[in-house]
Amino acid sequence: MKPIALITGASSGIGKAIAEQIADHYRLIICGRRTSRLEALSKVLSHKTEILIGSFDVRDQSAVSHFIDSLPDEWQNIFVLINNAGNAHGLSFIHEGDTQDWDAMIDINVKGLLYVSRAIIPKMIKAKAGHIINLGSIAGTDVYPRGNVYNASKFAVDALTKGMRMDLNTHGIKVSEIKPGLVETEFSEVRFKGDLEKAKQAYAGYDPLQAQDIAECIAFMLSRPKHVNIGDMVVLPLAQASSTLVNKQQK
Repeated sequence: MKPIALITGASSGIGKAIAEQIADHYRLIICGRRTSRLEALSKVLSHKTEILIGSFDVRDQSAVSHFIDSLPDEWQNIFVLINNAGNAHGLSFIHEGDTQDWDAMIDINVKGLLYVSRAIIPKMIKAKAGHIINLGSIAGTDVYPRGNVYNASKFAVDALTKGMRMDLNTHGIKVSEIKPGLVETEFSEVRFKGDLEKAKQAYAGYDPLQAQDIAECIAFMLSRPKHVNIGDMVVLPLAQASSTLVNKQQK
């Protein structure tokens, strides 16, 4: 029987691409807030593997715990956890930032990752096996102007990944992080609050990464032998040298 992989934020973007990429090798628990999109993805992938849908918001600890605790027996043994759910809200100077935006980023990017991990890791410890992959960002190692709270949330993901790796070292559990640069997804639409023109400009003049690029990298991480753990992977489009340096004349 195929091992089980749980993916948060699977309704679109990188999470959806990951589900599509690894469906041949895993039974999938696809999680997110947009149930209709999860149902559509489940329908597409159902000919490849078994699918279970988790409709919950990672910010809601009780909903997370209830879903994980209520899993049918045959879905309890989660081998792979991909903490993909995350967002960016706004791009403001620190003294002009919207505190609701700050809450959203910290609640999803940091606390949501913690809530899901806390619910699942004990199962991995019991099994003495597992692989956790956290979706970080180069924003978690390279601060940029007006990134402030988003940067801080991704720095937290980086620290948590390292802490998890240390704490779980004796339990046979791999912990990895992938740090993408600019990826063309709904990310910028959310950041710019639905301003499609601003979102489009974020990816203009060069070839950004696509969600599929990250999904392929994660599939590679998962495919390594038992004794190999890719702890940290940075993935950039050719045009990007850092958070603040992008050659927009390459295209």
